[in-house]
Amino acid sequence: MSALGEVLIGLVILVGLLGTVVQVLPGNLLVLGAILVWAWATGGAAWWVFVAAAAVIGVAELLQWLLAGRHLRRADVPWSTMAWGGAAGIVGFFVVPVVGLFLFFVGAVYLAELARRHDSAAARGAAVAALKATGITILVQLTGGLLAAAIGLIGVWRV
Repeated sequence: MSALGEVLIGLVILVGLLGTVVQVLPGNLLVLGAILVWAWATGGAAWWVFVAAAAVIGVAELLQWLLAGRHLRRADVPWSTMAWGGAAGIVGFFVVPVVGLFLFFVGAVYLAELARRHDSAAARGAAVAALKATGITILVQLTGGLLAAAIGLIGVWRV
């Protein structure tokens, strides 16, 4: 692959990493897709680099669900509340771009828990737990994306 092509692949990886933090773009899919394009264009041993990056991202995606779910179970926040929060976050993203995602997510979690528990302190606690779980998922996704990007970078130097 040409140097320009590798620079473009690197830029897509950077956008993907930014997407894992901002949670607007499918960050790790962009990272993995960029490495896939590089592996396809390069061929040979580059496919092993792609397989390693895919494994790292796969583990990160699994871990984000397990760790965030465990955190929410400890805080007694049911998945139905998170589903309401997620749906409201999607709507909020389009109503108030980017910021609305977080505002509507937290607001819906709070309201769903207020309706379920009839206790504003418990609803606030659930909203805080949901925010912490979101932080956990962002951290795990970013770690997976950074490791996959490092694998890709090593692959570019070695293949």
